[in-house]
Amino acid sequence: MADTQLSDIIDVTVYQDLAPVNSPEKTAFYESGIVVRDPVLDGIAAAEGKIAELPFWNDLDADDEPNYSSDDPSEEATPAKVDQGEQIARKAFVNKGYSAMDLTRELALGDDALQHVRNRFGTYWSRQHQRRLVAAARGIHADNAANDSGDMTHDIASESIAGQSAATRWSQNAFIEGAFTMGDMVDGVTAIGVHSVIAKQITEQNGAEDVRDSEGNLLYRTYLGRRIIVDDGLPAIAGSTDGVKYMSALFGPGAFGWGEALPTTHVEVERSARKGNGGGQEEIWERKTWLLHPAGFQQTGTPADLSFTLAELRAAAAWDRVVERKLVPMAFLWTN
Repeated sequence: MADTQLSDIIDVTVYQDLAPVNSPEKTAFYESGIVVRDPVLDGIAAAEGKIAELPFWNDLDADDEPNYSSDDPSEEATPAKVDQGEQIARKAFVNKGYSAMDLTRELALGDDALQHVRNRFGTYWSRQHQRRLVAAARGIHADNAANDSGDMTHDIASESIAGQSAATRWSQNAFIEGAFTMGDMVDGVTAIGVHSVIAKQITEQNGAEDVRDSEGNLLYRTYLGRRIIVDDGLPAIAGSTDGVKYMSALFGPGAFGWGEALPTTHVEVERSARKGNGGGQEEIWERKTWLLHPAGFQQTGTPADLSFTLAELRAAAAWDRVVERKLVPMAFLWTN
């Protein structure tokens, strides 16, 4: 009896043009404006090489007092100069494949296994995109603590349960202190990433406000007008004794730039007739080239392979800030 396989019902050319069920644009981080798709980064992601250099012009120094005009022809003013800085970003070359034995697919109840994979691949990639962003934020915090005196962080957490109180937990005052590490750029905070434990505290304090559509469906929640993004990938770290500390991240618009390119063969279906003692096996693969980069940073260090893993992104050694603190639309808050 002939068995219709995934390779029979999926036209790879058509598959490539289909919009995924979910994509990075559907993540809360993207919808909140924290991540901004940049055509320049798209172009860099599509170009040759694994490292991208992103030069930028430094701002004019407002501390440099202007000249004061005179009517003396012998006095000559000396012009100042403007110089450039540079951010360095590294591409991520990622792929994922799934396989299913023909016999298993014939015996299994419900939808075909690999058709299910096709339907869920977009969701998988959007979650991976969000995990990379959270990992990068954790690495930026680690770099800030190690190399910039923690000037992006406000920490009120206790290392022990005995030391915990209302003063060490989430509060409006704690949020304000964290936000004001940005100095006079504080109004740029538009979203807050929190662990679910902290989201619960905000809700218990009646600090969360629902934003609903015209039909009353909940879209998201806000805190003091800032969108709340709940993600348990944000650190929950044991204190030095018996407490737990939670890191929340405050973001402004464009905290991360994002570009994407399609690899040479970005989707592929492969059959192996010999597998399963001749029963047959089929595989489906997707490949991505991503460039997700935080504003104001160089991606330093060398990954073990071509791309930084999530663990490597969380390390301080992966990052180096190249602009003054208030130009980075990001801050961190540690509470219990």
